[in-house]
Amino acid sequence: MTRTRDLTAFLLMTLLFGGAFPAIEVGLRYLPPLALAAVRYAASAALLLGYALATTDYWRPRTRADWLAVLAGGVFFIGGSGLTFVGQRYTTAGIAAVVFSAIPILTVLVGHVLLPDERLSRRGALGLVVGFLGVAISVRPDPANLGSGVLGPALVFAAALSVTVGTVLVRRVSPPMPTVALTGWAMALGATMQAGLSAAIAEETAAVRLDPAALLAVGYLAVFASGIGFVVYFDLLARFGPLEVNLVSYLVPVVSVAVGWWLLDEAVYPSTLAGFGVVVVGFLLLKNRELAAELARYRGAAR
Repeated sequence: MTRTRDLTAFLLMTLLFGGAFPAIEVGLRYLPPLALAAVRYAASAALLLGYALATTDYWRPRTRADWLAVLAGGVFFIGGSGLTFVGQRYTTAGIAAVVFSAIPILTVLVGHVLLPDERLSRRGALGLVVGFLGVAISVRPDPANLGSGVLGPALVFAAALSVTVGTVLVRRVSPPMPTVALTGWAMALGATMQAGLSAAIAEETAAVRLDPAALLAVGYLAVFASGIGFVVYFDLLARFGPLEVNLVSYLVPVVSVAVGWWLLDEAVYPSTLAGFGVVVVGFLLLKNRELAAELARYRGAAR
């Protein structure tokens, strides 16, 4: 029963996160990027903190580990993800999702830096190189238009790196705070950062339109992709760890490319699919021993 519940949680997270990239594309037609990110996470924070307040006494940070986790999650995981919204102004939902699929590879790199016990072998170093090559292939950089062609994916990659740092740091401090409350406080902090930066750079708000499509996009991002998706993410992170949880990054692009093609008429380039395949190969080189051990453990549990 536990395995079925975990597999269901992973599948749900894949679908919710996969739909987020096309929803961002829709939302950007009506709202500037950082303002859209701030509205998304502020609405999600209100929902989650309201639920936490109504269902538990442990709804606010109490320990040093709680505060550190909120800070790491709010600044790096939520705050840094605002770069995804900015980057998607210059690229498609499918390419953004493929770039984000480098998170498991980045998790190993960041873990090597932040976690003293992590070591990178020669095979692992080769896996890193291959994985980043796959990201470059999916982006399809045009030498004649290198600046604008790479800008969007580069910003999404920076967001993926920030999210990875937040993931590793939250796992490292192991806060006792309940997942829903922790996620809500992290979202509140991240939304505040994004709103402040939006005001500081004077994002254009005169053309903001609250059409039904805009409300649907924000509603999906706030309630489903963030409110439900991130709670499932942090819950699985607490029970499994960054490696296993971030494997969902390899299924998210499949959903994003399909939804972008179906609903938004986004082109599906062979280079995008090829680059995604190379990213997966890079991760297999990087973590082949760990994946083999996990597979053997699950086979043993199924007997």
